[in-house]
Order: sequence, then structure tokens, then C-alpha cells
Amino acid sequence: MELGQAIYARRAVREFTSEPIERATVLRLIDAAVQAPSAVNEQPWSFTVVQDRALLARISSASKAHILRVAPRDLGTHNFEKILRDPDFDIFYRAPVLIIISSLTANQWAVENCALAAENLMLAACAEGLGSCWIGFAQGWLCTEDGKAALGLPPACLPVAPLIVGHPKSAPPPVSRKPPEIRWI
Repeated sequence: MELGQAIYARRAVREFTSEPIERATVLRLIDAAVQAPSAVNEQPWSFTVVQDRALLARISSASKAHILRVAPRDLGTHNFEKILRDPDFDIFYRAPVLIIISSLTANQWAVENCALAAENLMLAACAEGLGSCWIGFAQGWLCTEDGKAALGLPPACLPVAPLIVGHPKSAPPPVSRKPPEIRWI
């Protein structure tokens, strides 16, 4: 698949088959991620690949509880509280792989650096016929002391981009885009 095709085809995928992702495929996705630019060419990223179903379930439960504890008034606008209280709701949508991109440095560009790597990884996944989705529900808890410990991350490490990857059950539908607001100066 050409880059232009991947840019227009990539969508958030939340329904996956049970087919596993091979290690070689995950390594190709990470290799694409590290080709991203970074501020002052720091390349500060670290990748944690989670395939263990029990750990994924533990992170899902802890993340849901964390959100309900720290942001309860922000949840009503999208009916998030109901789904977060559902014990059967898996924030990772039963994807076979979770790849967390973290920054080894907590400088002012940590989030931007990891976000650039994340987009490369998601485009590469699309080009390989895989689906992906950035799981914002996981971010808060993964940044806690307990979250970092669950991933074996050092305390100074900053988890930024929790991305699920898997074989989509079906092709994601096209999503219309608003016209961009452009100011020419």
C-alpha cells in the first residue's frame, strides 16, 4: 500500500479477530515508528509490547477505575461512565497486541516526539492490513507509579501512546472530514 493510501485508509479500529500478530510484524511496526522525527533528534522513545491477556485485563480494569476516580464529572458528555462501570468492557477491545510508546525523557517535547512515532506506527499497521487505535482511556493510569510498575518502566519514563494493533474483523468505514480551516498570511 502506498503512503497516500494508508493516510486516507487509516481509521481507529475497535473490532479484531483473535488472530495473533507475529513478532516480526510488531518489530516492523516499531521500526517504522522510530523513523519519525523528534525534537533535536533525541529519539527518546521506548516501546513496551503487551500480549499477555491477564496483564491486558488488569490494565483495563485499573485504567477504568482510575478514570472513574479522577475524572467523574467529565464522563457524562459521551456516556463514558456507563461503559467504564461495565466489568465486561475491555478498553483494549480484545486486540492481540498493545504497544505503549513512552518517552525516556520527560522534557517539553516528550508527548510530541512519541505522538510522531505513534502515527508512523499506525500508518505502517494500516499498510500491513492491520487495524490500530490509540487508547486514551489507558493513558492516565499508565502514567501512575502502579501503571509504570506493571509495565516494568523506570519512574522517570513517561508513557504517552497506548496503541492496540490487530487484524480488523472488517474494513473500517470511511469517515467524512470537515474542511480544514486555513489562514493564508
